[in-house]
Amino acid sequence: MRTITTTEALAEYCAKARQQPYVTIDTEFLRERTYYSRLCLIQMALPNNGEAVLIDPIAGSEMKLDPIFELFRDTSVVKVFHAARQDLEIFWFEGEVFPEPLFDTQVAAMVCGFGEQVGYETLVKKIVRGRVDKTSRFTDWSRRPLTDAQKTYAISDVTHLRGIYEELARQLKENGRERWLQEELGILTDPNTYVIDPEQAWRRVKTRTNTGRFLGMVKALAAFRERHAQTNNVPRNRVFKDDALLELASTRPRSREDLGKSRLLLREARKGVIAEGIVAAVETGLNMPDAELPKVNRDREKLQVNPAIADMLRVLLKAKSEESGVAAKLIASAADLDGIAGGLREAAALRGWRHEVFGADALRLCAGEIGLTVSGQSVRVIDLEPNGKPRA
Repeated sequence: MRTITTTEALAEYCAKARQQPYVTIDTEFLRERTYYSRLCLIQMALPNNGEAVLIDPIAGSEMKLDPIFELFRDTSVVKVFHAARQDLEIFWFEGEVFPEPLFDTQVAAMVCGFGEQVGYETLVKKIVRGRVDKTSRFTDWSRRPLTDAQKTYAISDVTHLRGIYEELARQLKENGRERWLQEELGILTDPNTYVIDPEQAWRRVKTRTNTGRFLGMVKALAAFRERHAQTNNVPRNRVFKDDALLELASTRPRSREDLGKSRLLLREARKGVIAEGIVAAVETGLNMPDAELPKVNRDREKLQVNPAIADMLRVLLKAKSEESGVAAKLIASAADLDGIAGGLREAAALRGWRHEVFGADALRLCAGEIGLTVSGQSVRVIDLEPNGKPRA
C-alpha cells in the first residue's frame, strides 16, 4: 500500500478521487493529552477495488491538506465515513470545511434497521462477510515508523467501507429513507456541533445544587477552565476536574492560600496562571448581577406526566420500532415520551421522519383518536370514535 507524504502526491490522488462517484475516508488521531484532536493519519480508498492509500501528516510534516479540502467541496463525489463525528470535527478545525455530500454508514445502518450505534466491525461481518483484525486498535498513532500491522489495520477501515456503503445506499434507495439519513446528517455538518462557547460550558457540568448564585460560580469557573484548555490545547480535566469545580463553587476561595485548603484540586492548579484564573473566576461569580445568573429550565420538573399515557406511548414506540425496523432509542428517548405524555411538543420525536414513523400517532394517541390492541404477537393501532369506541 502507498503512503502519501507530499502535497503534490496528495493532489494527484485527490484528482483521481474527484473522477469517482464516491470515496471512503477515515482518520486516526490522538486526544488524550490535548483539547483538540491531533491528526495522525488519513486513509482513503477509491471504488471498485481502486487504490487505497495512507496519508501521513506526521511523516509528511510539510504536506498541506488543501487537496482534501477541495475534494470535500466537490459535490459530485460522495464522501463516505463511518461514525464521522470526530473525523468531521478534525477537518472542521483544520480547514473549516465539511465534506459535501456526506454519507455516514453508522447513521445509515441505524436508519436501515441495524440497531443503535452499530459498530464498524459488525457491519463488516454482516454486510461484506469480512473480518477486522483488532490487534492494532489501541495503538499510539503518533509514533513513527508505522508497522505493517498498523498499516493493514488502518487501510481496512476504508476498503471494507466500500462494500458497506454500496449496500446501505442500495437499501436506503429501496426503502425510500434517503431523506431520513440527510436529516440525521444535518447535525454532523453544523459547526455549532463542534464549537464550544466557554460561556455555555457550565451546561456540561452535572450538579445537584441549582441555586442561582451557585450556578453563577459554576458558570464563571467552567468558562475560565474552557478558555484555558482551548488556549493551551490541554484537556479540560487537566486544568481541574468537575468534582474540583463543584468544590470551588461551594467554598469560593478568594486567594491562593484558600486554594491550598481544597481537597480535590490538583497541586498544579494551586499555583501560577490556573490559580490566578480560579480566584478571578470566583470574583466574577460573586459579583455576577442577579439578572445574569444562570437559570435551570424547570419546565420538565413541572410536567404532570400521566403514567398510563407514558406507558401507552412506550408500547406504541415498540410497535413502531418493530414495524419500521429502526431502533426504538433512535426514534424517541424516554425523556421524549415523558415530555409528550406531559404535554410538551418540542421533542425531536415529533419532527421530520420521526414524526412520520411515530410522532403523528403519538399525538393522536394522546388526543384519544387512536387506541392499541393486541393481534397475535403484535400490537396494532386502531382508530377510535369520539366516544372511545373502535371505528367501524
